[in-house]
Amino acid sequence: MAYLSKVFDRFSEWIADHLGKPVSFAIALSSVLIWASFGPATNYSQTWQLIINTGTTIATFLMVFLLQNTQNRDTSEVHAMLREIRDNQRTTLSMQRKLNERLVAIEYELDSRRKIA
Repeated sequence: MAYLSKVFDRFSEWIADHLGKPVSFAIALSSVLIWASFGPATNYSQTWQLIINTGTTIATFLMVFLLQNTQNRDTSEVHAMLREIRDNQRTTLSMQRKLNERLVAIEYELDSRRKIA
């Protein structure tokens, strides 16, 4: 099952990367123009209309799942980065507090020495 999930993740990422490019849009537009050019030859028949309706419905149906997978992965990565930033910030604040406490202790010690001297 894990193997299938990895394959699907890679496939959906590849699809998302490639379908967002101008070449993909040009291919889709060309397909529609070719389909439209056959309209007069088929007297704009129901079969002619069914071809584009079926094709676009299937493509849309499949793309929903692929794009949702990509979005879920991206969201998980963003959450992981935010957790890392939060953890780093906590560490930095903790170190800053310790340094402030040390500075206060040094200042107190210097004040004590000055009073003695």
